[in-house]
Amino acid sequence: MLDLIKNTMLTGVGLVLKSKAEVEDLGKELVQKAKMSETEGKNFIGDLQKKYADAQNKLENRVEKAVKEFMKKADVVTGDELKGLKKEIRELKKAVSEGTDEDK
Repeated sequence: MLDLIKNTMLTGVGLVLKSKAEVEDLGKELVQKAKMSETEGKNFIGDLQKKYADAQNKLENRVEKAVKEFMKKADVVTGDELKGLKKEIRELKKAVSEGTDEDK
């Protein structure tokens, strides 16, 4: 029964949608209800925290990837691309300026 509860709670979306404090509180509540030993409880909560962090990282990576794909499809210039263009413009201005100075 405890494994079923644990597996259900650790599902990616449900876990990610909870705050870290909520996950820890729920874990403590489950430890009490299941009457786990102190060691079992610590292991369970540690496992819960690790799975929470893993799920958060996976979600962040997916969101970041989706945003990048959207930006690319929408043909939106990124900050890095804009910096590159500004640098290129500065270099071109400098080259033009040096070329006109040599012509004088």
